Amino acid sequence: MSPRLIPAERDPAGRRDSVLRLTVDGEPLEGVAGQTVAGVLLAAGRRAWREAPSGAPRGVFCGIGVCFDCLVTVNGERDVRACRRRALDGDVVTTQARALPGGGGEGAR
Repeated sequence: MSPRLIPAERDPAGRRDSVLRLTVDGEPLEGVAGQTVAGVLLAAGRRAWREAPSGAPRGVFCGIGVCFDCLVTVNGERDVRACRRRALDGDVVTTQARALPGGGGEGAR
């Protein structure tokens, strides 16, 4: 899936986006400069990248950084809100699992 809704060659505004590359759980993904991490994930077709303690899938819910459902680890920093963090070329993103009673931790789910 393209990170753009309008192909660059047909964009009436004449924008020429800069491509950026990041890695999510070891998978290389492309986005455009200015996109959030959540935007890159959504454009790649990923609708969820966390699990609640109940096992329910979580991804973007509010999209404005209030709900904390979209948390990821970016370049080793845990609990980054994917909807608020602009993706940067070379970012390494790993998905997180919500800490469960008695343990839990990080993992691609």
